[in-house]
Amino acid sequence: KQGVCPRVSTRTPKKPNSALRKIAKVRLSNRHDIFAYIPGEGHNSQEHSIVLVRGGRVKDSPGVKSHRIRGVKDLLGIPDRRRGRSKYGAERPKSK
Repeated sequence: KQGVCPRVSTRTPKKPNSALRKIAKVRLSNRHDIFAYIPGEGHNSQEHSIVLVRGGRVKDSPGVKSHRIRGVKDLLGIPDRRRGRSKYGAERPKSK
């Protein structure tokens, strides 16, 4: 489902894990507000960016029940990623 991002922030996971999970509040096209996880290392997300959201919760982050899709709309894929490229919207690397 498509939505607009009013806020991008980080959140700490539940015990015993420790990190800063990148999350974004997304206002969906049906006016629902949800929290969505931003997968991968680094992102270019800003407020008011248009994004595509898929299901799938983050087990150690309460209230985060969906993921943002990389490489679609305003959220760029991860450059120079070689493995699991389809999950992160990465281009196929040029062979030598």
